[in-house]
Amino acid sequence: MNPICPYCKRVSETVSGEVIYPHMPELRNKTFYLCSKCMAYVGCHPGTGRPLGSLANAETRKARLRLHFIFDSIWKKGIMSRKNAYKMLVDKLGIKKKVDCHIGLFDINTCIKAEEILTNLIIEETW
Repeated sequence: MNPICPYCKRVSETVSGEVIYPHMPELRNKTFYLCSKCMAYVGCHPGTGRPLGSLANAETRKARLRLHFIFDSIWKKGIMSRKNAYKMLVDKLGIKKKVDCHIGLFDINTCIKAEEILTNLIIEETW
């Protein structure tokens, strides 16, 4: 079954990358789920119908991208391993299962909280 839109509760439709990114031919053959009412969407793992996260509107997509940039800079700069950074987020955000700690599943409020946690970590490490 296609994912349910978290904003309007409608069932999403399966579309090609051509619908989401018509100006990017390299994404034409990728699979996405789209809520045409809210314009929320999520991509799928290559060759599957398994979503990469949850459907997200423009605001949530921007927040996830910003958070990913901060998160990735932490492990790429050696401040903390990727695994430990996720573990820290699980603990500090109060997420019950490690598997649910995936930026692609975060709503806007969780992104904001996680961004604050990670920004504080960077500040602490650079002082």
